[in-house]
Amino acid sequence: MADFDDRSYPIVFSPKQGAATLPPVPQDVTDTEPSSDENDPEVDSQAESEAPPVQSLVDQLVAKAQCPHPIWHPIRFAGWAVSMVFGIVTMVLALAILAAIPIMNFIALGYLIDVEGRVARSGKFRDAFPLLPLAPRIGSIVIGIWIFLLPLRLLAWTAADARLISPGSAADRGWHFALNLSMVLVTIHICLALARGGRFSTFFRPLKNVRWFLTQRRNPGYWDRAEQAVWEFLTRIRRTHFFWTGVKGWVGAFLWLVIPTAIFAAANKPNGGAAIVSIVGGVLLSIVFAWVPFLQARFAAEGRLSAFKELGTIRELYRRAPVCCSLAAILTYALALPLFFAAIVLPPQDALWMVTPIFIVMIFPARVLTGWAYHQAIQRTQRAWFSLRVLMGLVLMPTLMIYTFILFFTQFIGSSGKLVLFQHYALLLPRPF
Repeated sequence: MADFDDRSYPIVFSPKQGAATLPPVPQDVTDTEPSSDENDPEVDSQAESEAPPVQSLVDQLVAKAQCPHPIWHPIRFAGWAVSMVFGIVTMVLALAILAAIPIMNFIALGYLIDVEGRVARSGKFRDAFPLLPLAPRIGSIVIGIWIFLLPLRLLAWTAADARLISPGSAADRGWHFALNLSMVLVTIHICLALARGGRFSTFFRPLKNVRWFLTQRRNPGYWDRAEQAVWEFLTRIRRTHFFWTGVKGWVGAFLWLVIPTAIFAAANKPNGGAAIVSIVGGVLLSIVFAWVPFLQARFAAEGRLSAFKELGTIRELYRRAPVCCSLAAILTYALALPLFFAAIVLPPQDALWMVTPIFIVMIFPARVLTGWAYHQAIQRTQRAWFSLRVLMGLVLMPTLMIYTFILFFTQFIGSSGKLVLFQHYALLLPRPF
């Protein structure tokens, strides 16, 4: 079965009214005696083998992610729109949480690079949401579990207070017994809700969950199907693929950025000979800024780490689509600049996920637009007019130099000092160190 990540979600049109109906069955056929094959076991087994296969959970979610026609099915379209918005919010929060966790933040970077590569290959903005069919279900599972863990927290606090006030008393024993019993019941309830697919409604129908499970457990193939569904769901998330994509994308971009950034950050004071060193480093960094987003887009599109060495190819692609590439680069760094100011005063490490959604929201559209610009350049076979290339170069390079000039002063206001110059949120990890 093909990866659902590469499927498109077209608008589903309902069949037209008044479609041609089947011709009536002749009377003599309906009045005939039943065939002698009616009770033939071979015919029965053949009919069972020809029965349509049962859709897996992932296939059901992909089918649900298809967009109904907004005019012919307005109610279904409204429900689909709400579900997709909920899925996008879920993906942003999930990426924000991953971006706040060391090592795991490479998964968030890998997801953004993978999105860029999908758009670079197809040129379609709808391919920028590869996990969107799964996201609403993930969000409903997280919210359902959180709702039923909240009473356990309240009971745990009450039991702790009872033990603190009167250890060993009847109140202490009673509250701890209630806590232990609630933990068992809530755990069973959550497991049954997940076994039914993790829809939000299943978390509020415990009796139906129990009846459903008692019916299913008598089916000898239930446990095999359940195991297959869980592994298929986890496999389609592709966490290992995103992790290694993030690691490779980070390494390739960092190798391009580290030397000019080190020269740019070498001076402690912007005066005298130190100012010259900073200016040289700033000019080199501005030039690198112009190419690295598209080198990373080429890596994302082709999956080769050696794509970071193909600077000549990127320069040729720029000559074919200078307007698209320049606009993508300008937007990338324009959206990255506010992130340095957001990192001036950072919350504690355990609350860092409250800041990282800003990073994801600002970086995501830049990645999508860069992939789209790369696709436009790949599709063109001739260079743009020389005058247009020169004009866009005169717009792009001063803009990147202004960005680099502003970047120099972030080391004096950021909480990380000179380290902030090496973070490069638009191209590296989407989180402050």
